[in-house]
Amino acid sequence: MRNIQVDIITENIKEMCIEANYYLSEDMKKVFNQAVEDEKSMLGKQILNQLKENLDIASNDMIPICQDTGMAVIFIKIGQDIHFEGGNITNAINEGVRRGYFDGYLRKSVVKDPIFRENTKDNTPAVIHYEIIDGDKIDITVAPKGFGSENMSRVFMLKPADGIEGVKEAVLTAVKDAGPNACPPMVVGVGIGGTFEKCAILAKKALTRNLEELSSIPYVRDLEVELLEKINKLGIGPGGLGGTKTALAVNIETYPTHIAGLPVGVNICCHVNRHVRRVI
Repeated sequence: MRNIQVDIITENIKEMCIEANYYLSEDMKKVFNQAVEDEKSMLGKQILNQLKENLDIASNDMIPICQDTGMAVIFIKIGQDIHFEGGNITNAINEGVRRGYFDGYLRKSVVKDPIFRENTKDNTPAVIHYEIIDGDKIDITVAPKGFGSENMSRVFMLKPADGIEGVKEAVLTAVKDAGPNACPPMVVGVGIGGTFEKCAILAKKALTRNLEELSSIPYVRDLEVELLEKINKLGIGPGGLGGTKTALAVNIETYPTHIAGLPVGVNICCHVNRHVRRVI
């Protein structure tokens, strides 16, 4: 059994909230720089270079990449041989978010109630997804999600007979409907299977997968490549002003599902696709 003080979690979450909002992750940096090189449209290339300049300024001056510093989404895998001491783990995570958004001068965008809209003034509570795993490690991913792209996300409850072609059509429909509103070039996270809520979580989790890590499932790898190609032929382009780089990547996660259903979640993210991972 490994004992861990919850203060350690708080400190790491604080640092990760700031890091995610100031710096582009290495995998995103590589695909973004490649997109700048590959973009065929002159206007599209100009926009990508302006976005790159913005990313460089944020990193060098240690200021947020975007004014929408997102709602904090936390994926945390906890080894079953861990024992937390010093307080409640959920409270510790939210305290980390609170400190990160204050210390990092990040915009507080969370409201207490979806109807009455009073700001919590510290960007809490976070959306936390827990998973119990083997061992005595804690695997944390912090993924602040801005709502320009979040609002463009969709869930499709397809019929099994719709099959893989129906999945393709659902993803392309979501991207077409999003158009310029998701701040392209975008990253598209797709969840296939599970239930209504599970496919949405899978799609969100897909966005946090390192873009250099290929799926272990052959048909999923092929589908990611095909969908990226088809999305980039839509002509939406950087900033929605036309071009060949509408998306930087398509990441897909799958899960078993019911014989009567084929749920598909599409969670779209802007060109920043903020995510930071640490293992404690």
